Amino acid sequence: MTTLQDKVKAMSTMEGDQWIFSSNSLPSDPRLMATLANGYLGTQVYGDIFHVNGVYNGAGGNCHRADIPSPCFRLVAAKEKVLTETFALNIKTGTFIHTLQCPSFTATQQIFAHRSYCHLFVNIVTLMSTQGSHPVSVNLQSKFKIESPDLNLQEGPDFGEYKYIFGSTLQSETDSCPVKSIHMIWTPVPPSLELTGSKEKTWVFLTAVCETENNVKEKFDEGLTLIAEMQLYSSHERAWAEFWAQSCIEVESSLSTIQAVNGCLYYLLSSLPQLGYTGEFYGISPGGLSNGRSKEDYWGHVFWDQDIWVYPNILLFYPEMAKHILKYRIRTLKGALQNAQEQGYKDLDFFASAGGWEVVSSVAEYWCSRVVWSEEEQSYHLNGVMPPDEYHWDVNNSTYTNALVQTSLHFAIDLAVSLEHHIPDIWKDVASKIKVPYDPKIKYHPEFDGYEIGQTVKQADVVLLGYPMMFPMTIEQRMNDLQIYESLTDPDGPAMTWSMFAVGWMELKKIQVAQQQLEKCSANITEPFKIWTENADGSGAVNFLTGMGGFLQAILFGYTGLRIAKTHLSFDPILPDDITRLLITGVFYLGNKLNFTLYSDIITIEVTSVLGGQNCTLEVYFNQLEPRLPLNIGRPVSFPTRAGQVQLKETDSTCT
Repeated sequence: MTTLQDKVKAMSTMEGDQWIFSSNSLPSDPRLMATLANGYLGTQVYGDIFHVNGVYNGAGGNCHRADIPSPCFRLVAAKEKVLTETFALNIKTGTFIHTLQCPSFTATQQIFAHRSYCHLFVNIVTLMSTQGSHPVSVNLQSKFKIESPDLNLQEGPDFGEYKYIFGSTLQSETDSCPVKSIHMIWTPVPPSLELTGSKEKTWVFLTAVCETENNVKEKFDEGLTLIAEMQLYSSHERAWAEFWAQSCIEVESSLSTIQAVNGCLYYLLSSLPQLGYTGEFYGISPGGLSNGRSKEDYWGHVFWDQDIWVYPNILLFYPEMAKHILKYRIRTLKGALQNAQEQGYKDLDFFASAGGWEVVSSVAEYWCSRVVWSEEEQSYHLNGVMPPDEYHWDVNNSTYTNALVQTSLHFAIDLAVSLEHHIPDIWKDVASKIKVPYDPKIKYHPEFDGYEIGQTVKQADVVLLGYPMMFPMTIEQRMNDLQIYESLTDPDGPAMTWSMFAVGWMELKKIQVAQQQLEKCSANITEPFKIWTENADGSGAVNFLTGMGGFLQAILFGYTGLRIAKTHLSFDPILPDDITRLLITGVFYLGNKLNFTLYSDIITIEVTSVLGGQNCTLEVYFNQLEPRLPLNIGRPVSFPTRAGQVQLKETDSTCT
């Protein structure tokens, strides 16, 4: 059994650990504290508030994540001098560890949002005397108050020896939405803890947060049972291990690169519910569940950031989690339709039943009601839009937006054919005739009608055509777009921008140029807990999942060249000199789980498992002149680094 002394010894060597971010001091800016979350409950370490999935307060544009008071605390030496103090975030186990070493004792605090029992938040304190059994003590510093600007809280009767409060949000977002209720039970926090008569003792401080009284009592009792069975921490640790075992990225490179990749994965996974979750999920906001209070971090709202910057990473690794994101969009379709109607566009009430097809067809109908026909140019125009580049708004014919309209309509048309649905002729007409600005002289895509080269751009915009949109264009056009907009993009723009330039240059096999772009992301990563800021100067949203998602896409889709197409999964890898090996484990494709091992000169692909009930045999295809390589479970295939694709075996026309 691992003793506290073993843990303390391990702490002294963890500074160079790829999974543990440690420091002897906390960041001077409290916004940059590590975050702990599990898709339902989130907080900043030592923060005085929780946020809960889907619990918002405020009407209309004032809607934001509701602040729920947190009984979290920090250890402070009571009487003795502190010899050493360490703060560490273990991203492998989703646990924050604070260690105090004093002359006569060592105190350790473990803090975590339980990965599988998502309603539980836990503080575990262990005191160990290092000089006999005389009394030692530590103070618990807490800012906890039973108050919130967002909830009408009141104290309920004690739940045995534990405290209970409940209340509801003050305002719902719309008149049709009910206010949300919150119930919390927690272990009361004393001003200090004392160890007497023994060499070691552990205290567990348990908090349960739910939306009904019955549920919170049930979940708190579950936590007490886990404590009694000595399973509270180990069950949390196992749940995180399941996430990492299913899919992961291993980079043989510098420690800073490895930590950047692992940190991004941790913070993104923390924003998702546990595997097997069956409840409602309310999406991923730019600052995650831990942030988003009033007037901060986009107030916890969910934007395109989720779908463009975060979702592709989740889809590749965790299709079950990707479904939660899609279901959130389906569930909120009615609100999107109301917004469209308020803006004066087509009445789409008949789509309000909200399924997958309803969302796709509603998008198509929206775009078709939004465009206008230009007799002069004999094309459809889309006027008065805000493109990704927020320095220019209310523009006509945004290249990115119009290309996205075309892509959306093509997808809707293809889906309608598959489902044997009749569609309006206007869908095909708009898809084929919408204007996508292009300058044939310079052979590049102007950002919008009237854009002139030299105008500063806030962030990745036109460069998104190549990836992730995969809009058809020549190599020359792609290179011109990258070169022109790279020099015109604000160097202090948001974090995800440079990742997309990097992916573009990787497509063109300009790996050194790509690395120069990707290295710009390091300015957005803060120490010691690898929290990303929206902007390189530290301003904007923090725990910026949008930037992390863009960075991970540069790893997952840039270095590998992976692209998800209708009939195959293509690859075209390229590695920089400072990455000797890249292992991507747990890529899901057609029910198969694949590992990709990449070296500069060799690729290995292996099918490691097949989902139950699936019967999709895969193969590697290069071209018509070369033999296909069958992919069977446990039989890796290796070949010199080159482009190719994983596809359904030619003899298997369908999957069952």
